[in-house]
Amino acid sequence: MLRFVLSFLGGVFSWFVTALAFIVLTVGGVFWMYSRDLPSHEQLASYSPKTISRIYDGDGHLMDEFAEERRVFQSSDEMPDLVKQAFISAEDKNFYVHRGYDPRGMVGAALQAARGGAVRGASTITQQVMKNFLLSSDRTVERKVKELILASRLEQTLTKDQILELYLNEIFLGQNSFGVAAASQTYFNKTLDQLAPHEAAMLAAMPQAPSRSTVRDKERITERRNYVLREMMQNGYITRETYEAEAQLPLRTVQNGDFPSFREGLPPRDYFTDEIRRQLSAQFGQEEFFGGGLQIRATVEPELQAIAAEALREALEQYDRGLGVWRGTGESLAPEALANEAAWREALRDAEVPRDIPGWHAAVVLLLGDNDARIGIEGIEEDEDGHWIPARDVEWARKRGPDGRLGPRAQRASDLLEVGDVVLVRAMTSDEDGSFIRWTLRQVPAVQGGFMAMDVETGRVYAMQGGFSYQSSVFNRATQAQRQPGSSFKPFVYAAALDSGFTPATIVEDSPIVLNTPQGLWEPKNAGGGFYGPTTLRTGIEQSRNLMTIRVAQDIGMDTVGRYAEKFGVYDHLGPYLANSLGAQETTLYKMVAAYAMFANGGERVEPTLVDRVQDRRGRTIYRHDQRVCETCDQPALPAGLAPAITADRERVMDAVTAYQLTSMLEGAVQRGSGRGVSLPVPVAGKTGTTNDAKDVWFIGYTSNMVAGCYLGYDQPRSLGQNAYGGTLCVPVFNAFMQKAVEKFGGTRFKVPEGGHFVKIDRHTGARLSADASGPNVISEFFRDGASSEIRLVTGGFQGDPNAPRAWDALPLEATPASGGGQAVTTSTGQRRVIPKQADFGTLSGGGLY
Repeated sequence: MLRFVLSFLGGVFSWFVTALAFIVLTVGGVFWMYSRDLPSHEQLASYSPKTISRIYDGDGHLMDEFAEERRVFQSSDEMPDLVKQAFISAEDKNFYVHRGYDPRGMVGAALQAARGGAVRGASTITQQVMKNFLLSSDRTVERKVKELILASRLEQTLTKDQILELYLNEIFLGQNSFGVAAASQTYFNKTLDQLAPHEAAMLAAMPQAPSRSTVRDKERITERRNYVLREMMQNGYITRETYEAEAQLPLRTVQNGDFPSFREGLPPRDYFTDEIRRQLSAQFGQEEFFGGGLQIRATVEPELQAIAAEALREALEQYDRGLGVWRGTGESLAPEALANEAAWREALRDAEVPRDIPGWHAAVVLLLGDNDARIGIEGIEEDEDGHWIPARDVEWARKRGPDGRLGPRAQRASDLLEVGDVVLVRAMTSDEDGSFIRWTLRQVPAVQGGFMAMDVETGRVYAMQGGFSYQSSVFNRATQAQRQPGSSFKPFVYAAALDSGFTPATIVEDSPIVLNTPQGLWEPKNAGGGFYGPTTLRTGIEQSRNLMTIRVAQDIGMDTVGRYAEKFGVYDHLGPYLANSLGAQETTLYKMVAAYAMFANGGERVEPTLVDRVQDRRGRTIYRHDQRVCETCDQPALPAGLAPAITADRERVMDAVTAYQLTSMLEGAVQRGSGRGVSLPVPVAGKTGTTNDAKDVWFIGYTSNMVAGCYLGYDQPRSLGQNAYGGTLCVPVFNAFMQKAVEKFGGTRFKVPEGGHFVKIDRHTGARLSADASGPNVISEFFRDGASSEIRLVTGGFQGDPNAPRAWDALPLEATPASGGGQAVTTSTGQRRVIPKQADFGTLSGGGLY
């Protein structure tokens, strides 16, 4: 019997050992098979998660942020223990003692499931890191085995704190928030060290179901939060008193309106930061920009940016208001959404209207009276009498009917509005004391425009506005709109001429031109008609004479003009057509303003930039715009009154004398030409531009240290009207901005370069005058040293009409032969002058070019 029992036990033992060996070999084989092609876990030692790239202004204030995954990376050392303890209690209470997997946790989860309790996960934090980084989320045995293998390997490679750092920065917590730091901002608008225990516990409650809403699923999230708090108490991280007090607190979040949103503290996204996105995405790549955690220091001056936006908006709205056509927003609310205040406020919140225009509010028409309209305004509380649009506020406008025709001018609010219409309104206030007068209707203009201002030495862009409202149109008309610059391009023609032997006193024929082109006869005209006859180069640009510009371009050659335009960066390639000398080829305001900066700084290349520097996530500078070298900045102290010595090795684009001559002529365009509306306390130069049919109007001007430009026009080009000119529409924008800019940055006289000398000239005739000459026609013209004094009359080879009318009676009207081989000129004042064959300053050398 004993032998039988021993034999039986021996058999059982042998069977057990054999089965155990089989199981071990099978499990070992499975683990060996799945471990052969596992991804490397060692890459996690150099973990660089996708993190938010942020843009700061010059004062260090956050302007905007961009991210595919909203994550703010924080090292383990920076994370409060409270946050770590909350997640460990919620997800893996044995984290600091297991080796990557938790057998006790697995058994406990299995027993709980067998007893019919709630199924809880048995994955450790280390396993979750492996799943999130290296594996898929498939619910398969294969994935689980791989997860266990990799988790055990990772525990041998990284410390526990390093693993926890990976987990807390990578985990998705809902609301597009990845990592605990970003989630803390999203839900509470707090940093991690500001969180209370119940708030840290709520974050730790989110991994179980990150898609839950803190608004709709408030009770379930609160239950999970309190479970985490209880686990924290049981694990010894908080006291029972703390647990009981924290568990009684309500769930308070940004989404429930308990805290202001983090985004509310940021200015609304604008054209400036979006242009930075476009440029840096191209330079560094989309992935690096949106996920590289870049720290970007922008060149913007917030005060000037606000002024630029306001000045451009005022000009656009004033023009649009003058047309007297009501378009509205095109948005309306359904009748059921007007049932009560809560309903219309919720519906109005979803209306797609711009909300980035200072002082403007979205509103809905609630009631139409006999004359007035009652409105409900977003963000403004209702009062006993309600808010109203009076009849007198609509009398400026007409509305188009279904047939597209304009109706009569409105007499009452119902002539423009219907119940349910979503409108934009602004509070009208008293200029004297700022007191409220009434609400007034506004609308986003159909006409658009752009504005840009930059430093002429460094290229730092201080302000950029690409339209009326970024939220109504993200298209940036300062950098993306290709438009004809019109006469604002003429300075490049004159710059090429000055470098080709012309002087400001060179005489150019202003008379009719007829060109035979493949498209037929082209007969260009001067703006306003009329002809000046033989006229100085200075007058040609001051008065923006088209026919003179064409003759100059023909004389020096369009190839030369093209090389200059391309060298200044206005075009990649300028077509060799005379019409392009008048600004017929399209370019951008961004390129034009940058090119004018080179006139202002004496002819040296300067590249515009919206970014001073870029740092990576570790604080290393990976881009810096200013490459100038400070020679004395390493000295402990500088002598009193001595500025740091800064050297730059910049390419010279044009001769310094040419740059000064052109600047002097453009000063005249501001003082006596179409830009004479400019009014600044410092010297300023500039040029207007108005294209055919006034489809585009421009003004670009500069002081000694800043250049700014404005463009206005419709996105789908059409005429702005008979009275639309660069001087009437863009100059006021330039004025409003530059007056504030000069207050901040000042300005001086334009620097006179070496290599030239001043000679007094009659600016009408080009005649050289004595040093003591004075009068309204006398001007000190700057001439290049050593330049030939021989000046020819330039007609560009076009035959002028000797009977053509002359518009300016101070210029020569007819010419007859004179003795001595010269030419006698009779002016409109009856004076006679003899012009010798060998012409000097201000004289004519026709060369058969009339």
